[in-house]
Amino acid sequence: MASIDKPLTDSAAPAADGAAPQLLMAGKRGLIMGVANDHSIAWGIARALAAHGAELAFTYQSDSFARRVGPLAESVGSDITLSCDVVSEASIDSAFDGLSKRWDRLDFVVHAIAYSDKTELKGRYLDTTRNNFRRTLDISCFSFTNIAKRAAPLMSEGGSLVTLSYLGAERVTPNYNVMGVAKAALEASVRYLAVDLGENNIRVNAISAGPMRTLAGSAISDARYVYRFTQTHSPLRRNVTLDEIGGAGLYLLSDLSAGVTGEVLYVDSGFNVTAIPQPGREQAPEEA
Repeated sequence: MASIDKPLTDSAAPAADGAAPQLLMAGKRGLIMGVANDHSIAWGIARALAAHGAELAFTYQSDSFARRVGPLAESVGSDITLSCDVVSEASIDSAFDGLSKRWDRLDFVVHAIAYSDKTELKGRYLDTTRNNFRRTLDISCFSFTNIAKRAAPLMSEGGSLVTLSYLGAERVTPNYNVMGVAKAALEASVRYLAVDLGENNIRVNAISAGPMRTLAGSAISDARYVYRFTQTHSPLRRNVTLDEIGGAGLYLLSDLSAGVTGEVLYVDSGFNVTAIPQPGREQAPEEA
């Protein structure tokens, strides 16, 4: 078993008999959407893909994010950063027009975009407002379908689309509220898109990641409690790392998963299989 202290994405897959390491993504080009900083899940996936030879392009929402994304893109050899606000059809079209001018083919897309008013990511779901419900579903769910519609024509040789979900799509999680509804709709979208795009050899999957200390995760009230609780009660008794989620993304975007589509892959230290906490582990620790 590999040590969790050593990232699995630092090097390419080992090869037998002293041969050159196998680069799982050599010759493949993909778009990464949703990197906010170097703690973002999208960045963990991008880093794993780059380590295996992928050529990457990145999007950013605003100038403030551009200042963060630019240096990260450069660190993995990318000179393609595109402005894209998923609430604007014109902005999405502009981003894909810009991408098609640089590349004549697209092999994969990572969609890691979600939003909800943080004042409604606490308290009762019952108190969700109409405006925030619409905006949350638009950005966190519909944007994936909208991006898939733009990406598919560029995937002339087939491809892979991956989005990010969370267990709150299936089970009630404190304060996750309307984001849980959006993620449930997103997971349903994965299945419908998988059927629609399957005849074009385009695969569509989601990663349901355990709680991470990311910019998006910090917007949810009592996020630290959820983080500690998951660490205490998951079968592996720890939270997942960015490198582990990156490895899962690498699997779903590479030919290793050529027969996999319409699936939700849990990367949460097994927490999703639990129901009642084991005796003696009822309380979350004070510090993760």
